[in-house]
Amino acid sequence: MERLAAIPALMRRRPALAAVLLGLVAATAYPPLHLWPLGLAALAGFVWLVHDAPTWRFALWRGWLFGWAHLTLANNWIATAFTHQAKMPEVLGWAAVPLLCVYLAVYPALAALAAHLLAKKRPLWAFGLVLAGAWIVTEWLRGWVFTGYPWPPLGLMLLGGWKAEGIAALLPWTGTYALSGLALLVAAVLVSGIEARRWVNTAGFALLVAGGMLLPAAAFRPESDIRYTLVQPYLPQSEINDPAKFEEQFARIAALTVKARGKPRLVLWPESAIPDYLEEGYPERYYLQMTAAADPEFARRRIGGLLGKGSMLLTGVVNLNIGTMPDGRPGAVSARNSVAAIDSAGNIVAGYDKAHLVPYGEYLPMRPLLEPLGAARLVAGSIDYLPGPGPRTIDLGPLGKAGVMICYEIVFSGAVADEANRPDYIFNPSNDGWFGAWGPPQHLAQARMRAIEEGLPVLRSTTTGISAVIDANGIVRASIGRGKAGALEGFVPTAKPPTLFARWGHALTLAWAALFLALGLLLPRVLALARARG
Repeated sequence: MERLAAIPALMRRRPALAAVLLGLVAATAYPPLHLWPLGLAALAGFVWLVHDAPTWRFALWRGWLFGWAHLTLANNWIATAFTHQAKMPEVLGWAAVPLLCVYLAVYPALAALAAHLLAKKRPLWAFGLVLAGAWIVTEWLRGWVFTGYPWPPLGLMLLGGWKAEGIAALLPWTGTYALSGLALLVAAVLVSGIEARRWVNTAGFALLVAGGMLLPAAAFRPESDIRYTLVQPYLPQSEINDPAKFEEQFARIAALTVKARGKPRLVLWPESAIPDYLEEGYPERYYLQMTAAADPEFARRRIGGLLGKGSMLLTGVVNLNIGTMPDGRPGAVSARNSVAAIDSAGNIVAGYDKAHLVPYGEYLPMRPLLEPLGAARLVAGSIDYLPGPGPRTIDLGPLGKAGVMICYEIVFSGAVADEANRPDYIFNPSNDGWFGAWGPPQHLAQARMRAIEEGLPVLRSTTTGISAVIDANGIVRASIGRGKAGALEGFVPTAKPPTLFARWGHALTLAWAALFLALGLLLPRVLALARARG
């Protein structure tokens, strides 16, 4: 007990160092480590540290340091992306991540500042409620301000293993950002109990939390009658843009696709699966890089021939927008990261254009200013991608209604399904070959959160892994690990009725924030009045 009591004294002597260390430990709660008990313990220390701040400046600084360290470690996978391009030095990646987090840490800092200004003099448990409410608001803001970057949400640590939902089972009623507030509230209850030396109550609450994280999976929902073949071709990032490898890559994906040809099925290929331009009307020079011939019609027919009668392919593809170049010739002035729906005759019957593009990945912000300084996109090519209109549902007839979210679009809570035309499932093609060891498991985990939150199955096809079929409870029904080629076959899991979050969206998020703030500010007064009268 004496050692435990010495921890607050040590944190008071070195609060800045404590904030950084707590932020780093909290990041270990995410995949691939998923050390959620350590993560919650670190959050408990963070709540105490901010509550103990003597002034608003110290609270702001401690919140920023925690957020900077926490988000830097959690997003370390971004640095790996710099090893897969030639225009900028690889070492820049290790500078880019902490520099990005200089900005991202503003949001935890603002949450800490708001809690200090509103609830500094309140009990620790009430302060935790206010901090949780403020965190919900700031994490929601991080999800859309300056196009948004919500990776990772704090609530991700409450997601169970692949076959369990954990406390994230509450997502249909909370949404992702309110679940993050709940993680902070759990931490506040724990540290409040420890501070008050209520050891039995605190141990009981900790066991309750552990039980919630380790509960067995909800019963599997029945499968639909939509047959699927989901392909992971294993296209290493070092080879994916090499024209000498294009035909070999196509042969690989074709072999995995034709194995299951028979009854009508939904075939799913990843982002970056096709180097060919499939649309008509481009200048001939753009088709010369294609796998077999400078003929988009031939390329489409060849793809359609792999599918089987009555089948449909959803695949990632790059489309160009043709305009007038500076030299007066027609040429590509921009591009679209798209998904094409292709039938067995090789016809493109529908499509989707990615709406949430990656800054510095698919387009270069402030290009006239940054390009002369040597900045470039990480994705190959020099023209910027343009965004699509947002979530759309593609009606594939007997193969169901498909929602499409390309790559990291799936991490944006409340922005993955067309509310007016709810899909039966979400297709999430991705190229995760950029993202090292930490990115793919975090990406998969956030796709699972969308499945639980929306009550929709998610089917992920990636170039290098992790590909998976996720049911509407967030359970991984089947998967292909990193660095492997393979194909999954089965029937698409069924969707649930629209969840509360699917109906209310971020109005529900802000309602939870308001509730936490109100309880934290008002409940201590109510309890004090009750004690005075009693």
